[in-house]
Amino acid sequence: MSGRAQLMWDEAVTGYDFGPGHPMDPVRLALTWRLVEAFGLDREVDVVAAKAAGESTLRLVHRGDYIDAVKAASVNPRAADMSYGLGTMDDPAFAGMHEASALIAGQSVGAAEAVWRGDALHAVNFAGGLHHAMPGGAAGFCIYNDAAVAIARLLELGAERVAYVDVDVHHGDGVQAAFWEDPRVLTISLHEHPRTLFPQTGWPEETGGAGAEGSAVNVALPAGTGDAGWLRAFHAVVPELVADFRPQVLVTQHGADTHFEDPLAHLAVSLDAQRAVQVACHELAHEYADGRWVALGGGGYAVVDVVPRSWTHLVGIAAGREIEPGAGVPEAWRSGVFARTRQLGPGRMTDGRWPVEWVGWEAGYDPSDRVDQAVLAVRRAVFPLRGLLA
Repeated sequence: MSGRAQLMWDEAVTGYDFGPGHPMDPVRLALTWRLVEAFGLDREVDVVAAKAAGESTLRLVHRGDYIDAVKAASVNPRAADMSYGLGTMDDPAFAGMHEASALIAGQSVGAAEAVWRGDALHAVNFAGGLHHAMPGGAAGFCIYNDAAVAIARLLELGAERVAYVDVDVHHGDGVQAAFWEDPRVLTISLHEHPRTLFPQTGWPEETGGAGAEGSAVNVALPAGTGDAGWLRAFHAVVPELVADFRPQVLVTQHGADTHFEDPLAHLAVSLDAQRAVQVACHELAHEYADGRWVALGGGGYAVVDVVPRSWTHLVGIAAGREIEPGAGVPEAWRSGVFARTRQLGPGRMTDGRWPVEWVGWEAGYDPSDRVDQAVLAVRRAVFPLRGLLA
C-alpha cells in the first residue's frame, strides 16, 4: 500500500454552479485549490483527476429514472422536473448539471478505489460530500450523492465494513437513507438539531432499518454549540463506535458550515475545532481501519474566510504535512482572493483558539447540560443495540 496521499482535483468541478446569488458558490473550491497550491501541498500528494462516474456507477445508489431526469434538465434547464427536486430554489437546474455532478461523484469514487486498492493510504475530494441527494431526488444543493456512491463502490469491490462519519452542520440524511438497511455501513452524523435546521431529520431515535439496527447514529446538537461542546460530543460517541465496528475503510465528510461565521446555520464552532476533528478522524483511520481514509468536503458557505482554510488543513493532514494553526496565509493567495472576490482574505490559518480545550465524557456528565443531553440520547438509543454500555 502506498503511504502517499491522493488529492482528487479537476478544475471542471467548479462547473457545479447553481448560478449567481446561490450559497453554493463554486469559488470556494477554486480558492481551496489555490490555497493548497500556495502552501505547496500539491507537491506533497498525488493530484489525480478521475473520470466522471458512469451511469452504472451512479445506479449503485440512484434510480435510473432520476438520473434520466437530471440528464434531461442538464440539456434543458427550463424543463426541469420539480418532482425530482430539480429546478427548485435549493437545486436550480443548470446546463451541464449532470456532467458536473457526475464528475464530482467520479472524484469520490476514484478516491475510494485508490484507497481500497492500495494505491493511496488516504484520499481527499474536497469537492465532494454532497450528502443530501436521495436515491430518487435532489435535495439541499446536492444532485448526486457522491459519498454514498463511493461507499457503494467500496461494497461492490468487496468491503464488508465501511464507517461513514459526517461532521457537517446538516444531517447526512442521504447517506443514511442509502444504507438504512445495510449493516455493512455504519453512518454517524454529528449535526445541529433538526428542530432548528434543514433537513429536519437526524433524531437520535433514527438508528437503522430492519436487520441493521444500530447502524445509523445521530448526534443532534443544540443551536449555539461551540468548540468545547462539539468536541466533547464527537469524542463521547464516535471513537467508541468506530472501535467496536472496526471498519476496513473510514469515509469522513467535513462540511465547514459548523463554523460560527457560516450564514446558513447556528453552531459556533471555530476553524481550530474543525482542524481538531480532522486530526481525530485521521487517527481513527490509522487505529481502526489500517489507515484507509477517504475524506470529503461538504457544506460551507463562508466561502472566503472559512472553507478554503478548513479544507486546506484537511489536505495537509492527509498529506502528512500538517499546517500549523498559527501559520500565516500566503500573501499571494490573499491578493488573488481580493482580485477575484473584492474581499479581504484571512491572515492566519487559525481563529486564535488553538489548542482547543474540551472535557472528555469519562470525567462524568451533567444531565442539565444540553450538549450532554444530546450525547446521552444517542448513547442510550444506539449503544445497547451494538452491545455497548450507554
